[in-house]
Amino acid sequence: MKVKVLVVYDSISGHTREMAKAVANGAKNAGAEVVVKHVSEVTVDDLKEFDGFAFGSPTHCGVMSKAMNEFFTSKAMPMWGRIQGKVAAAFSSSGGLGGGNETTVLTILLAALNYGMVTFGTPDYSAPGVTLHYGAVSVGAPKVENIKACEILGKRLAIYAKILKIGISQLNEEERSLLNIG
Repeated sequence: MKVKVLVVYDSISGHTREMAKAVANGAKNAGAEVVVKHVSEVTVDDLKEFDGFAFGSPTHCGVMSKAMNEFFTSKAMPMWGRIQGKVAAAFSSSGGLGGGNETTVLTILLAALNYGMVTFGTPDYSAPGVTLHYGAVSVGAPKVENIKACEILGKRLAIYAKILKIGISQLNEEERSLLNIG
């Protein structure tokens, strides 16, 4: 069963865009059909069409960017509660250590959870001391180990999206209705 993954990003310096490409490569390597879009290009129809989403944002005061926040609080609102059973992952870049990468990732995941999406933790290390438990992060321009972390995140996202898509296809009509899944 083929899955479709949308990688949505906001980027000012280009660092988060570079990470988005690496997440996309990881998902492609896991067999997913992948599209990468800047947050300003994403439509409500995209949210209906895809099985998994990776959301990436630069860190702004320890949270997601204004554009990503507006996406979740305005543009995506017609899909509130209607994208349950889809998988979300997050990634972020910041200008320095202690800049709030992990809190940014968590704010993105909290927004996705509010829409009924599911997420996952990733216990892998992409290099000694470089983890991506909550999502992939980078301080400044992504280095080799950050790109590898993004690729791992993309692969996991594609695999979990496939697991959920297969599982959802096995639900009966009453179960699908209970979860508000079409």
